[in-house]
Amino acid sequence: MPDTDERVLFLSPTKKDATAGLALMAGAGLTCHACASLAELCREIPVGVGTVIVPEEAAIGDGAGALKAAIRDQPPWSNLPILVLTAAGPTATARVKALIELGDITLLKRPLEAAEFLNAVRAALRDRRRQYQVRGYIAEQTRQAEELRDADRRKDEFLAMLAHELRNPLAPIRNGLAILGLRDGDREVVHRTHGMMSRQVDHLSRLVDDLLDVSRITRGKVELRVETVDLNAVLARAAEAARPLIDARRHRLIVTQPGRPVLVSADPTRLAQVVGNLLTNAAKYSDEGGRIELILEEDGVAIVRVRDTGLGIPADMLPRVFDLFTQVGRTLDRADGGLGIGLTLVKSLVELHGGTVSVASDGPGKGSEFTVRLPKRARGKEKGEPGSVTVPLAARRVLIVDDNPDAGDSLAELLRLSGHAVEVARSGMLGLEAARKLRPDTALLDIGLPGMSGYELAGRLRAEPFGAGVLLVALTGYGQEDDRKRSAEAGFDHHLTKPADLSALMKLLSADRNR
Repeated sequence: MPDTDERVLFLSPTKKDATAGLALMAGAGLTCHACASLAELCREIPVGVGTVIVPEEAAIGDGAGALKAAIRDQPPWSNLPILVLTAAGPTATARVKALIELGDITLLKRPLEAAEFLNAVRAALRDRRRQYQVRGYIAEQTRQAEELRDADRRKDEFLAMLAHELRNPLAPIRNGLAILGLRDGDREVVHRTHGMMSRQVDHLSRLVDDLLDVSRITRGKVELRVETVDLNAVLARAAEAARPLIDARRHRLIVTQPGRPVLVSADPTRLAQVVGNLLTNAAKYSDEGGRIELILEEDGVAIVRVRDTGLGIPADMLPRVFDLFTQVGRTLDRADGGLGIGLTLVKSLVELHGGTVSVASDGPGKGSEFTVRLPKRARGKEKGEPGSVTVPLAARRVLIVDDNPDAGDSLAELLRLSGHAVEVARSGMLGLEAARKLRPDTALLDIGLPGMSGYELAGRLRAEPFGAGVLLVALTGYGQEDDRKRSAEAGFDHHLTKPADLSALMKLLSADRNR
């Protein structure tokens, strides 16, 4: 505690009283500072004070406004004890009211016995010490809150950066796979290798997407693309995605549906992610040859159940199953390559849709059942879903700017095999020079370029005479909402995260820029 925190600021009515008061308090071991004027006392209060002793005439006289202001400017935890020395005899009601307005007031009638005076000062200082305890608690809570905010911020930054670092090697791998698929004369071993690498790339991409989803959800950045959805189609899509793992572990999947549309207002991709995560968990945490049931039913709301004959969940763990990185025996949601975030994503995504998710289990070895409830949409005329269309590609002049040679060169080779004229540059400045020669129809720009960032390069390209007609695509490992917003502000038409979905990229190349 600072030395000034227990100072007694003393404004005496007379010099004689000041001398006597100072001697009395010094003899009692109290730290006292004598003030020559009310103005000095007000200046000393912010420096540090345990209690204030002032005569009545100073507290309610012409300079009282300054004292009120000094007390009012104290921090929220402070209720500064003030000892007011009043004249002998009754104190007028109006004066008492004026004094009370100062705050924590104790009236001491003169003349005072020494013991009475010291007791009053010590009581005021005890009260002040309790206030300092509150100050300490507030400071500690503020410090802890700041640490939590900082940890949360660093966690989000870590997740985003981890996703970025994982995505970088995926880009050349995916491009290389596409090149192999376009080559003639593939042999059996090439086909097997191609399939194995494809599965691994898809697996890594799912892990990265889960990491990004956690980061987005914790920051409230998930945007749902809501439409009228038939849950029958969602279940079919999720079951198809989970089928390879289910078959690999020789499980039996039984799907029960009502035989009629069950309509909800939802993001179909996110709902398929929810059901897919539940099916994947059921497959992972059931011994081979297990039974998994996927049930769709209605009871005022739409209900999706995923029931398995797997490991089960202890009763004491049920309330925590949806917490991030929860482990249940064999790490529920973390074994077999999981990150321990799938069920957390399920809960968050379901709640974003206005629904609920719950879990039930009779205990270890007795399986589990996850139940998702979603509000239904009134049945109406449904629009047919658009079919998959293969868009014929006209040859384009494409500029790729990427400081990762494997990523840039493999993507360039892929685009050349599709009939495009492609130039590759390794930095922003080289990219600008190449663009002036090539006059590209489309420019695919990495963001983290040496010397000149992709954002700056986009602005420089737009400023060129040919720049207005160039389709600018950010092709980067950074895929959070803030990154997309910044890309748009920099002049990009589209933002793709690495490894880019090749069908989406080809579709962009098939269209003219539409500003």
